[in-house]
Formats: sequence, C-alpha cells, structure tokens
Amino acid sequence: MTATATPTTIVPVRPVVRRTGPSLPSLVGIEIRKSLSTRSGKALAAAAIVLAPAATAVVAGASTEPLPSVDGPIAVMGLLTGYLLIALGVLCTAGEWSHRTVQTTYLLVPHRGRVLASKATAMALTGAVLGAISTALTAGVLAVMVGDSTSWDGAGRAMTAAVVACVAFAVTGAGAGAAFANTPAALTSLYLVLLGVIPLLSGFKPEIAEKIDPANAVLNLGQGQSQTQSAVILAAWVVIPAVAGWILTHRRAVQ
Repeated sequence: MTATATPTTIVPVRPVVRRTGPSLPSLVGIEIRKSLSTRSGKALAAAAIVLAPAATAVVAGASTEPLPSVDGPIAVMGLLTGYLLIALGVLCTAGEWSHRTVQTTYLLVPHRGRVLASKATAMALTGAVLGAISTALTAGVLAVMVGDSTSWDGAGRAMTAAVVACVAFAVTGAGAGAAFANTPAALTSLYLVLLGVIPLLSGFKPEIAEKIDPANAVLNLGQGQSQTQSAVILAAWVVIPAVAGWILTHRRAVQ
C-alpha cells in the first residue's frame, strides 16, 4: 500500500518594517536644543529674560510720578520681550536655509510638515518659558519699586497677556522664517511692518491699523479691553505666516 504525499506550500512572510523616525516630542526637544545651542540663540534667550525687567527698573527709577496701575507696564514689557523672540523664531527656521543645514535636517526627517510642526511647537514652548521668566522678573521689579498707591488689579491678566504675546511672536517668527528661507529678509520684513508700516498706518488710517496691529492687541489684552478682537489679531499673526511657511517650504527645493 502506497501513501501519497501532499506537497506543502510555503507562503513567504514579509518582514515587518518598523518606522524608527524620532517621535514628535523628541523632535521638539531637538529643535529647542538646536535653537539655544548657538551663540545667537543663547544671546537672544538671555536678552529676552533680562531686557524687560532691566528696562522696568530704569523707567521706574527715573519716574517722578506714581504709577496708577501695573497692568499697562507689564503688558508693554511683555510686548518688548515678544519682539525679541521674533528673531529667535526666525533663526529656528530660516537659519537652517541660511547656514545650509536644512538638507541634513530633511534627510533625517523627510516629512517636511513634521519638521515644521516640531519647530513651531518648540518656539511656542520656548516663548512661553522665556516669557514667563521675564514677566515674573518684571513683576518682581515693580513690586519692589512702585509705591503702595499703585493698583495691582489686573496684574494676573496682564502677565498672562505678556506670556501669550511671547508665544505668538516666537511662532510668528518661525513661520516667517520658513516662508522667506532667508534670515535677513525675514527679520527685515517683520520688523519693518511691525515698527514702520503699522505705526505709519496708524497716523493715516487708524481704523485699519487697530484691526491689524499686534502691539495694540497685546496692550488691550493686558488691560482687559477688546479681548475678542485682540485675540483674533494675534491668532491671525500666528496662522498666516505659519501657513505661508508651510506652503512655500513644501514647494521649495532643498539644496
């Protein structure tokens, strides 16, 4: 009696390929370290912390009139810190193109949107931390130097607005840097609009300027005025450069 052997078909098993790219939190940490590892990054971070409280001490020491409330000065100094953080945001994105390190970055992480998201998040966190430290120091200087007649009502709101301004301007700088891919061009364009065009527009068309001026938006947030409009203005300054940077970065050739 003969047994018939049935041939066994072996189905090849494909190996499972796992993606070993860094996670978004890891990328955010890398971007923060990269931004603060250069001399320019360290200098901007240090200036963002000390400039506002130092300016507060000078102004408060030179003033001969009592300060009615602290919410205005805190918001103004938050705005000053935010203007500095614009440069840090620009360096985070445009610096890669200016120094020709962007090719290495996109070779390690080919997904450009993922890189941009990590840079924006890194700048938001950096702006929040540096802004919080600077604002706390500014409030401490005011607490020491102003008189008992000064009102502290709204101080918490003003401090929150100052930190929000720092976050918004840092991310705005990152978006503009990604859009221009050139550090001098991004810095010149942003500061020219913020410190030149909008103040000039305020003299000729104040009704238009108040709807696009982020500086007035920060001051109004700090003093509890026009909260919704101010929040929309700051959000627009964050979103528009970010979207422009996203689109142009995806269309730009990496060299």
